[in-house]
Amino acid sequence: MRIVFLLAVFFTISINANAMSDTTPKQQYLAFYGGLISKDIKKTREFYAKWFGFTAIFESSWFVLMASPGDNGTPVAFMSEEHPSAPPSTPAVRSNSGIWLTIQVADAELEYERLTKSGLPIHYHLKKEPWGQKRFGVIDPNGIYLDIVEQVEPEAGYWDKYMGR
Repeated sequence: MRIVFLLAVFFTISINANAMSDTTPKQQYLAFYGGLISKDIKKTREFYAKWFGFTAIFESSWFVLMASPGDNGTPVAFMSEEHPSAPPSTPAVRSNSGIWLTIQVADAELEYERLTKSGLPIHYHLKKEPWGQKRFGVIDPNGIYLDIVEQVEPEAGYWDKYMGR
């Protein structure tokens, strides 16, 4: 009897532990993308389309969902700060808000040359960083910093000092 009781307790504890550790979503996620509040939807749409080839997937007077070029375009949404459905994070993003977007490219030098020759003002000029990126930066119409990066080999030993526990 005592063994049966202990087995029942063990079995109950095991079931409860499994239930508590199950972090599988119960809902199927249909999409996941970032959304930013914008002061000027039209200028924002034009900026991303002109300079980076983004395409509007859905567009209205107060909202635009865009995707980066390529077969697996990454979506990003912009919403007018004036629209009543804007999240309570308004006003629009400020340059000191700690938000940035990264556009990873295959060749940062080529992209830098293309954009500078086309007249886009560069905020942070092309540099090979010791942590393993060639990058430069521009500012979008909302004041958001865009970090255009190419992943390259880091300097030998650079990451060693950050890997300690």
